[in-house]
Amino acid sequence: MQNTATPTHCPYCALQCGMNLTPTPDGTVEVSERADFPVNRGALCGKGRTAPAVLARNVRLTSPLVRDAGGTLVPASWDEALDRIAGGLRRTRAEHGPDAVGVFGGGGLTNEKAYTLGKFARVVLGTSQIDYNGRFCMSSAAAAGIKAFGLDRGLPFPLEDIPKSGCVILVGSNLAETMPPSLRFFTELKENGGTLIVIDPRRTRTAEQADLHLAPRPGTDLALALGLLHLVIAEGRVDEEYVRERTAGWEDARAAAMAHWPEYVERITGVSVPQLRETVRLFCEPESAMVLTARGPEQQSKGTDTVGAWINLCLATGRAGRPLSGYGCLTGQGNGQGGREHGQKADQLPGYRKLDDPAARRHVAEVWGVDPDSLPGPGRSAYELLDALGTDIRSLLLMASNPVVSAPRAAHVEERIRSLDFLAVCDVVLSETAALADVVLPVTQWAEETGTTTNLEGRVLLRRRAITPPEGVRSDLEVMHELAARLGVEKGFPTDPEEVFEELRRASAGGPADYSGITYGRLAEENGVFWPCPAAQETVEEGEDALLDTPLPDDPARETPTAHPGTPRLFLDRFATPDGRARFVPVSHRATAEEPDDEYPVLLTTGRVVAQYQSGAQTRRVAELNAAAPGPFVEIHPRLAARLGAAEGDPVAVVSRRGRAVAPARITNAIRPDTVFMPFHWPGEGRANSLTNPALDPTSRMPEFKACAVRLEAVEREAAEEGSTGEGSVAEGSVGAGSVGAGSVEREAVSAR
Repeated sequence: MQNTATPTHCPYCALQCGMNLTPTPDGTVEVSERADFPVNRGALCGKGRTAPAVLARNVRLTSPLVRDAGGTLVPASWDEALDRIAGGLRRTRAEHGPDAVGVFGGGGLTNEKAYTLGKFARVVLGTSQIDYNGRFCMSSAAAAGIKAFGLDRGLPFPLEDIPKSGCVILVGSNLAETMPPSLRFFTELKENGGTLIVIDPRRTRTAEQADLHLAPRPGTDLALALGLLHLVIAEGRVDEEYVRERTAGWEDARAAAMAHWPEYVERITGVSVPQLRETVRLFCEPESAMVLTARGPEQQSKGTDTVGAWINLCLATGRAGRPLSGYGCLTGQGNGQGGREHGQKADQLPGYRKLDDPAARRHVAEVWGVDPDSLPGPGRSAYELLDALGTDIRSLLLMASNPVVSAPRAAHVEERIRSLDFLAVCDVVLSETAALADVVLPVTQWAEETGTTTNLEGRVLLRRRAITPPEGVRSDLEVMHELAARLGVEKGFPTDPEEVFEELRRASAGGPADYSGITYGRLAEENGVFWPCPAAQETVEEGEDALLDTPLPDDPARETPTAHPGTPRLFLDRFATPDGRARFVPVSHRATAEEPDDEYPVLLTTGRVVAQYQSGAQTRRVAELNAAAPGPFVEIHPRLAARLGAAEGDPVAVVSRRGRAVAPARITNAIRPDTVFMPFHWPGEGRANSLTNPALDPTSRMPEFKACAVRLEAVEREAAEEGSTGEGSVAEGSVGAGSVGAGSVEREAVSAR
């Protein structure tokens, strides 16, 4: 057994914090600090420190499971399990056609696995029906970024630029709890004399660090951004020269913003006019400033327009594409960035190419050795795919996702999954979704495999294998290799991750997310490389372009081509549009898809707590994390609790048009009186996503997780403890609230270094 420390990265959020792993006698690994990685500089949150707990044999799956004649999942051999999956998928294709087979991936898959999954769906299965849970993460920000800049990369600059900026507006993120090691960048920002403005309907741990906290009503971030732009215009703070030289479409965006005067915006958002004016002053006076968004403004049925409005604010003030300034999105999932770049998304091919682009199809088809016409077209987005299960889609192959807990309108999604003819799941643990499968395959996780991920900065990283997986566990690449062979495709699905990455490099070459100049060797030596990184860079004469995407013809005046350095900072010279100009997109405020009314008078918003991650499938199996965050709760303002007659810890039912959830009350002044908050990590009667609204953004197809209308009901404690249905007797009627909030939501504390 290897006894030296292996440098690698955390399996959880998009920071992808550096860590060292050392094998232990019990077959797992010990985590230690890795100070050389610039994102976390040795700091780790509780999830990162305890990540090896999920490697334990008594926690994770170590044998394939198949459902027997009595309906029970029982251990089986790999050959039997793989044969069953191949048979189920083959049967569905034969009876209903290739699009009756669905594939659902995850933002935790490495780039190699995401790439292979997209190729498997289109080449082996011939289906268009593939998407992934990253659609629920930052798809609205991606869509808005492409509209404005011609390119989507979470942050167009490294995190290290944040402390050097003059002001940062953080919209809908509680990163003190969702990404604890990143808080130091914002602490340093303030220490350097910069200003932090946090926008969130809750006074979170992050908001407590802010110089100015705005608490708008959930679902009104769009109006808030437009109101700020109105004031920028009215106060003469527009950077006219920048707008003239580096942008297009200003007049229409200006007219739209001018319809959102401060008093009107105050009525919509609940944010006072003096606060609006102070925000504009703090943002515009420094030489540099940034706007960073997260799930709060993005997980809305108007999320693309909302992010677009914040981008417009950056463009009007000359902030985008300048040093220490710009718009960025704080990606959530570990490989949320890379996961949508290489083909597991419904409309995309590797390199962030569009599936409906004939040139993109030709390029990728040539790499894959197939006819471009054989590639299916774009398919359904994530929720639409899940909604079609059991009807149009009869079989599903699912990897690294747990939609029974994480999808909106989760009870309906669970019903759809149960109605499938056949379900196969690849996972590390028996998640709530895997428990419904016909076949479950135990697959390797981060410490047991090598592969690349791309963090929120666009920095491609190498995760290294530190230990040998238990006998009976295989990698997702091995699974797809074996299934492809059983379905008649003998070649093209290697099991070695570096071999897959070499093919990915070729497939991405020339695309928006160009990885062709990145190798495993470079990643190991350079601690990551920022894309785009074309295959070669010429050293050219002074005055010529120093970042050429392709080698030039031989010229005695030119030196030997050298490796492209990667691109830590985007847009400093031009934007990724045909004319190099950023695009203003005119947008206007509109209501959420489901506004409060007499029957459902309160707004629910959802989010994370620091001790759990996503659907909790892994973190809920770690004792230390469960001790810090043992279960769901409903965060309620004291005035709302008084009207309900609820005390701290009392069971409260939260009811929407889609379902009912019951959890203990947590009474706090940190939330608006018209809003309640629930974390979404738990299944059962406290499942927050039983309530959420699947109303979709028309562009990104992002569901509206962050705002839906609910009513509250007091529940007798004895009834609440009876079972998992949450159908306790009602002790009190529904309660309403005033009108005032938006942003992301998260809370709970666990130690972080």
